[in-house]
Amino acid sequence: MLVLFETSAGYAIFKLLDENKLKNVSDLYSHFESPEATTKIIKLKHFQKFDDTTEALASAASLIEGKLCKSLKKVIKSHVNSSDSLMVADPKLGAAIKEKFNISCVSSSSAADLLRCIRSQFENLLVGLPKKDLTAMSLGLAHSLSRYKLKFSPDKIDTMIVQAIGLLDELDKEVNNYIMRCREWYGWHFPELGKILTDNLEYVKTIKTLGMRENAKSIDLSSILSPALEDQVKTAAEISMGTEIAEDDIQHIVQMCDEILDISTYRTSLSDYLKSRMMAVAPNVTVLLGDLVGARMLAQGGSLVNVAKMPASTIQLCGAEKALFRALKKKHDTPKYGLIYHSSLVGRATAKVKGRMSRMLAAKVALAARFDAFGESETINLDLGTNHLANLEYKLRLMEEGSMTRISGTAKAKAKFEKYQVKREIVQYSAAADSTIPSNKRKIEDADIKEEYSEVAKDIKQEPEGQQPPKKKKKKNKEQTNGEDKSINNGADISIKSEQESILTEEQTPKSKKKKKRELQEEPVEEEIVVESATKKKKKSVVADTSVTEVVTESGKKKKKNKSQIEETEAIENSPKKKKKSIVADISVDEVVTESGKKKKKKKKDQ
Repeated sequence: MLVLFETSAGYAIFKLLDENKLKNVSDLYSHFESPEATTKIIKLKHFQKFDDTTEALASAASLIEGKLCKSLKKVIKSHVNSSDSLMVADPKLGAAIKEKFNISCVSSSSAADLLRCIRSQFENLLVGLPKKDLTAMSLGLAHSLSRYKLKFSPDKIDTMIVQAIGLLDELDKEVNNYIMRCREWYGWHFPELGKILTDNLEYVKTIKTLGMRENAKSIDLSSILSPALEDQVKTAAEISMGTEIAEDDIQHIVQMCDEILDISTYRTSLSDYLKSRMMAVAPNVTVLLGDLVGARMLAQGGSLVNVAKMPASTIQLCGAEKALFRALKKKHDTPKYGLIYHSSLVGRATAKVKGRMSRMLAAKVALAARFDAFGESETINLDLGTNHLANLEYKLRLMEEGSMTRISGTAKAKAKFEKYQVKREIVQYSAAADSTIPSNKRKIEDADIKEEYSEVAKDIKQEPEGQQPPKKKKKKNKEQTNGEDKSINNGADISIKSEQESILTEEQTPKSKKKKKRELQEEPVEEEIVVESATKKKKKSVVADTSVTEVVTESGKKKKKNKSQIEETEAIENSPKKKKKSIVADISVDEVVTESGKKKKKKKKDQ
């Protein structure tokens, strides 16, 4: 069995003399305590030295990734036969060797212990290489490998993005501070210019070109301003109320304007650089969030790999940590979005669906970040981000229209299933539709009402009727009924009076001079019937509003008479010269509640 041992100086191939020693791994280290004991177990077969540091760096980088380099291929091809078994430290490297040369490779815990023992006695096993040279080679390879990993590591490329977005934010703050200072400083000399020009760059360029406001007449500002604004500036300069300043003051103001313009120019170039770096490092995240929001997301997470390891909920609230913990501490509502709020998709959404849109966008950003960080495609692939963006825009349109009920894929499956299935409506048979006999409920109710009314009419007829006394004084009601009975009585009084007045107008003649006589014919009249639902069976009670009057006779007895309808006629039979006359009878109807709880009705007549 052969053993492949990699060093900073080159490749070494050892031959294992006693394979039985590997069975007892715990005592293996005791056999490598001295160089003499080591030579009894293992023997150097070949050593291939590296030509320079570049070859050593390329070999080390290949071994880290588990790949075969050119120098290693030459060594294995020339010194290892296909019938031999080769012991290696890395399983990936062993698989690559077996695939390339069809050599059986061994990679186990015992192999790792054996290689550790060889490393302890490597200086004694390797003949012809001084210890000093071996140390220098190890140090040079370590330095070169560190520089290589820092230069080409995916974790370190996005560091430039983090620094660039930080510098961009600081430049924005500085430019704003400088412009505010410039407006305040130059406003003492020409205050009207700040109201005319709202754009900051136009304001700064105008100050640099104009200088003192007295130069407005002779200086052409057409390259900076539009003709309308130029006329306004020149007109305002003539009637300005600003103070006078010296030449030294205007020079410092102009220098500050130069600084503002330089910073603005550098900011534009930095923004372009950041956009290109984002498209190279995280293209799909850039498509979904934009270059600025995506760069701030990477800066908040630390790197693209860290963002890729985050769940969607963390990405959704990334940048709103303080608000989240404050809400949890005070038991308030937690925030719905962080840095993702500034993306175009969430910004276009209405206030009602911003939370849903930020949640869906965070889920897609998590997928895009993992694809950008761990994808093996060497070229820039924007298919994932583009498809997700189109899908999110479609869902946003549905949510704003209000027709979005289900956003998962089950709706499509249901639609396909219904396409090939016939919908059948099951109608249940109604047995009640067989009966053609009309309902007797209404007839029974009407018969009950008639029976009750007939009983009330019989009771009224059975009461004795006596002669009416001549003149009796009015009696006042001793007790009053409820408001509903009063309203009914008042309505009956008004209707009776109106009928009597109409009869008087017809029967009276201008020639009548004799005394008026009055006869009352009492006839029962059906009044309003009030139906009240007392029970669930809807029994109806009938109240016949028949006005009954109480007349006090000379003997002190009371007689009850029916007062439902009064018709007043005047009959003169003996003398033909006498004519019929009608007299107005003021009849007041009062209801008196007796002690027994029954109601009696009075009829009062005023002659």
